[in-house]
Amino acid sequence: MALMDAAPTGSPSVLKRLILWDYSRESRAYGVVVALILAFIFLTPRDFFRDQPKPMTVVQVPGIHGSDEFWISPDQFAGIQEADRIAAARRLVRSQPGGKDRNVLRVEPIYDVEKDLLGYMVYTKP
Repeated sequence: MALMDAAPTGSPSVLKRLILWDYSRESRAYGVVVALILAFIFLTPRDFFRDQPKPMTVVQVPGIHGSDEFWISPDQFAGIQEADRIAAARRLVRSQPGGKDRNVLRVEPIYDVEKDLLGYMVYTKP
């Protein structure tokens, strides 16, 4: 309120001018406001917004002979027994765009050279 009371009667308050962007381009105030906006955009750390990119956990890979394959990250099967992987894979595949009518045929783990688990390949048919 003190900011609005300080403005002379007849001229708009500073806050109102900022909100309505009521500065001409050649004015010093315009340059200051633009500099503040640019500083906010480029100097604010990404963690401030908690907007970190997340890796995809299910990725559709084109297969051969009309089949589709899905790569699923290993953390999606954490705590799931090997016998229950097909049912879990079916839920994950059907939650994807274009995966609603897919039937899961098999789930195979994918390992690298050091035998570290990279993910699972899920083979499906329409």
